[in-house]
Amino acid sequence: QVRLVESGGGFVQPGGSLRLSCAASGSIFNIQKMGWYRQAPDRGREPVATLTEDGTTYYSDSLKGRFTISRDNGKNIAFLQMNSLKPEDTAVYSCRFVTFNGGAVRAYWGQGTQVIVSS
Repeated sequence: QVRLVESGGGFVQPGGSLRLSCAASGSIFNIQKMGWYRQAPDRGREPVATLTEDGTTYYSDSLKGRFTISRDNGKNIAFLQMNSLKPEDTAVYSCRFVTFNGGAVRAYWGQGTQVIVSS
């Protein structure tokens, strides 16, 4: 059974940085896309960043230049480096991996990690 587990969240002051990790366990193959999403208490879930197998990245316009998505291919881990954090970045951050095997697309989600940005 595939599981995604996020880590690295926590409390940080405005202007600070955090690095989130998302590690996959179990039999997961052919990851086509790794992504990070976030959901604040008063908002719906929104995409943050995506990294495809060929290295193409996508970032939410409001986050460009502050957040960086990367991966460790050998260990099926995705990272999200978050710099210059703002109070409005406070949210639960979740990762999502999309695989393609035998003609079937599957998406896996982690449970999320809380990020609180406050002075």
